[in-house]
Amino acid sequence: MGAGVAQKDSGGTRRRRRGGRARPMSEINVTPFVDVMLVLLIIFMVAAPLTTVGVPVELPKTSAGALPADQEEPLTVTITAAGSVQIQTTETPRNELVLRLRAIAAERDSDRVFLRADGAVPYSDVMQVMGALNAGGFSNIGLVTDIGGPNLDAPVSNQTDQ
Repeated sequence: MGAGVAQKDSGGTRRRRRGGRARPMSEINVTPFVDVMLVLLIIFMVAAPLTTVGVPVELPKTSAGALPADQEEPLTVTITAAGSVQIQTTETPRNELVLRLRAIAAERDSDRVFLRADGAVPYSDVMQVMGALNAGGFSNIGLVTDIGGPNLDAPVSNQTDQ
């Protein structure tokens, strides 16, 4: 790994210990380890955004924290701004949504599903899809949002508009 031989020079005269043998260096060279870790970090930073579902929606922003991750790939249902419903990346008609969700629920171990909805989608449409998810066998529904939204627990000023 990085063991070498160090010879000590003290004041111009060379002293050798035990018949001319040099003392082994006891320091570890960590530069290769750091290089490998930096390469792995860059690979994971590039690959992590690619693991999300690729349906483009404008998610509402909140100050909520992230949900804990599961062992199984999460099921994602998306409602686009146009009102279409997609399971992962497959567009699904609303009248077939419950049937397809029941078939998917029968094959999965987890009842967790992530619901992504565009910010322009009416609340009633989101609630209808949540009802379909519940009827399809998914009772653990996580609503997906972007971070950076308004912080509602900030102190409110007592100034009134004049």
